[in-house]
This record gives sequence, structure tokens and C-alpha cells, in this order.
Amino acid sequence: MADLISIATKAIFVENILLAYFLGMCSFLAVSKKVSTAVGLGFAVVFVNGITAPINWLINNYLLADGALAWAGMPTIDLSFLQFILYISTIAALVQLVEMIIDKVSPTLYANLGIFLPLIAVNCAILGTSLFMGTKGYGFVESTVFGFSSGIGWMLAIVAMAAIRTKIQYSNVPYGLRGLGMTMILTGLMAIGFMCFVGINL
Repeated sequence: MADLISIATKAIFVENILLAYFLGMCSFLAVSKKVSTAVGLGFAVVFVNGITAPINWLINNYLLADGALAWAGMPTIDLSFLQFILYISTIAALVQLVEMIIDKVSPTLYANLGIFLPLIAVNCAILGTSLFMGTKGYGFVESTVFGFSSGIGWMLAIVAMAAIRTKIQYSNVPYGLRGLGMTMILTGLMAIGFMCFVGINL
């Protein structure tokens, strides 16, 4: 249990997928103008990330890895070269499911998210999570916790940025820094702020 809490804490704060690795920046910059839209996309990323991580773990360990097909009587076959294709296919299928659910449940949010909802399918934060869990050697449960926690970390970052950008509309920002320039500066400052969690050791 302590190991799972440690994995979750690291994924959310210490090794935030967005602020530590800067993955998923395109949708982060584009959708962080309104808090409500950021929350909606954040929940979508948490759901997709939390589901795809364990599914991709199963695909990797029982289909792709060297010797993974031993259960089918083919221990010498290595399909690891298909990893990217199958990972992205899994992500795309789940994004399509999320898109249909949001369109049915909240048409307003669906309209606000626009093109950035289907773009979750190629969000490098989602793919990065699935690849990181393999390099870290996580098991099934650890990968599930890591997937959900990485999504929560991404959501935390985008909602915080949306709140800051909402407030900064009423500030006297120098003309040359308005828009994307100030957003990039704020992202860097948030990343520096999250570095204070590096000392956490559970």
C-alpha cells in the first residue's frame, strides 16, 4: 500500500507528466483559457490515462514483449516492434468512447473542447505514461495507479493554469508578453514551484 501511495505522489507532484516532462503541452496551452473547459478535459485525460495504462500493460506483457506469447506456445516470438502502433490504437479507441460519452452527457462541454478532445488520441502525455510504466518496471496494479495519478497530475496542472490565466486577464501585463508568452513563463514558474516536491520520500 505504501508503494502505491509513493507511486501516486510521485506521479502527481514530483514527476508531473506535464510540468516535469512537458508532455501534453499542445492541449495544455490551448484549453487552459477557461477553468470549466480545463476541468472537463482534465477529467477526460484522467479517464483515458487510467484505463489505457493497465490495458497497454496487459498488451505488452501478454502479447508484445520478448517471450510474452509463451502462453500460446510461441515463446521465441518478439512483437515489441508493434508497441507504438498498438498503444496508440488502444488510446484512440478509448478517446472515441470518451468523445461519445461527453457528447451525450454534456454537449456544451463537447462544443467547448472542440478539436482538442479527439486530439487526446495523439496526446503525448497519454502515450508517455504507457511507455514510462514499462521503463519503470511496474506491475499491473502499479501501472493502474501510475496511469490514474499521471492523469490527475496533468489535470492539476491545466486547472491551475486556467485559474491563473483567468485572473491575469485583469492584470496589466506588458503588451509583448500577452497571450502565449506569459503562458509559457507561467508554465515555467509552475514547473519550478513543483520542484519543491522533489524532496518528498515516502
